[in-house]
Amino acid sequence: MSRPSIKDEKLYDDLRDDGMSKEKAARIANAKANDDMHPSEKGGKAPPYEEWTKDDLYARAQEIGIEGRSNMNKDELIEALRSH
Repeated sequence: MSRPSIKDEKLYDDLRDDGMSKEKAARIANAKANDDMHPSEKGGKAPPYEEWTKDDLYARAQEIGIEGRSNMNKDELIEALRSH
């Protein structure tokens, strides 16, 4: 299985060594290598998960494929989304 193109191999390898997922490490390494992107800056203006409804949290967990979401309460959904 071939790996997608990584623009900053050293950063990618360092992030993987720190335990980051392949997907997240690739996203960060490629964003850092792109002069138009600034991954260290604050992202969008979405409200914190604590302000979301449980239904909205569940829908987001479903979008990204979090296993066991149907048995989670609101706090567990927040934790799962943040650690994904």
